Amino acid sequence: MDLEGYAKRRLRRGEDESVLMETLSERILEIKNTTREDAERLSEAVILEAKATLAPKGEIFQPIRAGVSMGRFGVGSRGLGDLYTHERIGEIIGETSAVVDSSQLDDSGVVMGSCGEYIVVNIDGIHSRLSDYPFLAGFHVARAALRDIYVMGARPIALFSDIHVADDGDVGVIFDHIAGITTVSDLTGVPLVTGSTLRIGGDMVIGERMTGGVGAVGIANLLTSRARAEPGDKIIMTEGAGGGTVSTTALYYGRHDLVDETLNVTFLDACNLLIEDNLLREVHAMTDVTNGGVRGDAREISRTASVKLVFYEERIRPLVNARILKMLEELEIDYLGVSLDALLLVTPPESCEKILTSLRSHGIKADLIGDVMTGSGVELVTREGITDFTPRFRESAYTPIKKVIGEETPTNYEEMQEEVDRAARKAIGKKKRIVEKIREKRKAKGRSEARSM
Repeated sequence: MDLEGYAKRRLRRGEDESVLMETLSERILEIKNTTREDAERLSEAVILEAKATLAPKGEIFQPIRAGVSMGRFGVGSRGLGDLYTHERIGEIIGETSAVVDSSQLDDSGVVMGSCGEYIVVNIDGIHSRLSDYPFLAGFHVARAALRDIYVMGARPIALFSDIHVADDGDVGVIFDHIAGITTVSDLTGVPLVTGSTLRIGGDMVIGERMTGGVGAVGIANLLTSRARAEPGDKIIMTEGAGGGTVSTTALYYGRHDLVDETLNVTFLDACNLLIEDNLLREVHAMTDVTNGGVRGDAREISRTASVKLVFYEERIRPLVNARILKMLEELEIDYLGVSLDALLLVTPPESCEKILTSLRSHGIKADLIGDVMTGSGVELVTREGITDFTPRFRESAYTPIKKVIGEETPTNYEEMQEEVDRAARKAIGKKKRIVEKIREKRKAKGRSEARSM
């Protein structure tokens, strides 16, 4: 529970402080094992701090508000709203000196090293619904971080982590989480070298919720970013059994035995094979089937590379773990709209057989599943004919709560887009003003020091 947020909302409504202190104390007693006296003392301090920071003057203290909530716009839900938000993030970052930055919608960024090599960096957040399962959260987020390095054509060399546990969380959660991360480290030989461990919101957030992320660094001699896909290429997909998303589905639908299917490093093994067999030069682009499933990744490749993609469902289905596919279909979850943790390779036709032979010879299932053509957009060819393959507003609803929330685009989506655009423009303006202000201070300081010499 966010004590600060709770107190500020009540204060803004004009609630009497004595009433607020009473209700806040009750909320604290529901969660913390403490006395009423201590709960009241904590409530008093929370209200004191909340009042002091309720409305400070000055632009840097005023958060930019779009009037659109994260949940309502689908941010983090791997669909259209999420993609739209990330495009705006790229605009706010602006033009950079990076080889690959956020504007290209790849999961990793790339800068040029001093010796001409590419340095690839990324970070992934843990799956929020795995907070109660620290080991699983660590395993899957570490694997995701390494995936994002590999699909840029890089060999990962280091992992780093960030873990935040709320005030009442057990210290052992940290160790369980690190064990999950380093299980992937031990299996791949990529060390976890540094990280940060903090409480969520310090003293202001009570409860046991955990969050955090794992990042990775890699080195590459050539890149396989999405923008390199071109007409005439073929699309290869490897087998997938899902990761954090599928684990969450299995957990919250009571199919706990299926979580074990997700505990593998097949994706990472496949990428290592391509490197060891010197096949990366045969690949134009790589991506992992994660954000919004095949639907979401296909859209991003199409938009980034300005090409049309055509997929054949009868070739995709056999590559999905049979037990996982059975569960998804029984639960009426679109398997093409969730993270499968499979590898997508976009490659020239003449290279397909080499790649498929390499993967299959090491026991990794893979097949041709699509074509890259001139044009734009994405199509899915099924037995019933060509069907729409655009991402939904949110990725496939894969838990009971997500099914309640639904996948449909809100009727006021365009209005919300305008508000989000307006907030992004405000952020760009704010950044420019603060940059200019600090630059002026720097110049003034330099002039002052010059006169004193």
